[in-house]
Amino acid sequence: ERTYEILKLFKPVPEASSRVFHGIMFDAGSTGTRIHIYKFIQKDPVELPVLDNEMYHAVKPGLSAYKDNPEEGGNTIRQLLKIAKKTVPEEEWRRTPVVLKATAGLRLLPEDKASALLKEVQEVFDESPFFVPNNSVSLMNGTNEGVLAWVTVNFLTGHLYSNTRRTVGILDLGGGSTQITFLPKSKKTIQSAPSNYIARFNLFNHTYQLYTHSYLGNGLYAARLATLGALGADGLDWKVFTSSCLPKKFREDVTFGGTTYKVSGIPDGYAGYKLCYYEVMKVIKGIVHQPYEVKGSSIFYAFSYYFDRAVESGLIDGSRGGAIEVRDFKKRAKEVCNKMTKYRAISPFLCMDMTYITCLLKEGFGFKENTVLQLAKKVNNVETSWALGATFDYFRNLNIH
Repeated sequence: ERTYEILKLFKPVPEASSRVFHGIMFDAGSTGTRIHIYKFIQKDPVELPVLDNEMYHAVKPGLSAYKDNPEEGGNTIRQLLKIAKKTVPEEEWRRTPVVLKATAGLRLLPEDKASALLKEVQEVFDESPFFVPNNSVSLMNGTNEGVLAWVTVNFLTGHLYSNTRRTVGILDLGGGSTQITFLPKSKKTIQSAPSNYIARFNLFNHTYQLYTHSYLGNGLYAARLATLGALGADGLDWKVFTSSCLPKKFREDVTFGGTTYKVSGIPDGYAGYKLCYYEVMKVIKGIVHQPYEVKGSSIFYAFSYYFDRAVESGLIDGSRGGAIEVRDFKKRAKEVCNKMTKYRAISPFLCMDMTYITCLLKEGFGFKENTVLQLAKKVNNVETSWALGATFDYFRNLNIH
């Protein structure tokens, strides 16, 4: 009965009528859980559906914070499903798929802790009135995270509809991992990349061959800890991790993924951009591959923490987003680090974060100072994230390899 319901989604529609359907996608990230409720209109059975609107809501902290109490984690999902019930008309519930994909926060947990959390989510889904497909709760691999974010942004910017093959690249900076994905123009990019950095999939009779990689441990929060030498360290109950990226008098407990670390500035040492850059460099150098082609003129959309930090440091306006160059991140990082007291109220980590972003873009991916980044939280009023691409993938298997 339920399988039959979902199959109807793929049945050709009588010419005159257009169908409305919904999809619910949970993004379980390292710093929060977000629900995306999409409303689609299928005007033409062969074409991509038209996205009518998105309802978005987020809760903090992420599921990984409940690693020792999975039931509590399940409750956060229950809360978000209440919003879905208010958004999707009741007569559509049983044919509206509900899916959760977890990313770096759960990838960084021990396997047994991660599966206990996912099992709990599965139980919450099973008691919900929505359609629960097979494999509705899973850990998403990093390749899909990058590819599906690319699909989202290029769909929203209209590039997937046009045949010009002009697409935009994406840069996604999460809490636990960071992704880079673009469509290479040059054969050399594909030939010189490690083979698992090239992903292929089909969409509308086009085969796309993308350069994509997800760096686990290089998301903003994981990188803070790595810079401090705390990621994967022992003796957390007595060790204090210090950095010249932090205000000298700063001292605080920092929690990430359900683990707490003691963190401080260097009271009698130096602080500032140069030293900080040298510290964050250790987290990037030799780890991040430089694609042959980023020296070119391709446009990249940057979102998630790239966007948030650009807003906090005053580089862009939070309601509009905007285009900046890589050198703007660098210039602002220097200002923030050399006036730490001024920015401390916004965040004592702003110097570290801005320096990390600068270093990741320049020394990591190898972007030139004048590469233009389009910073956007939303495109056409829809969140830039892998969630929309994953919903498409769900409705028509993209078969990413």
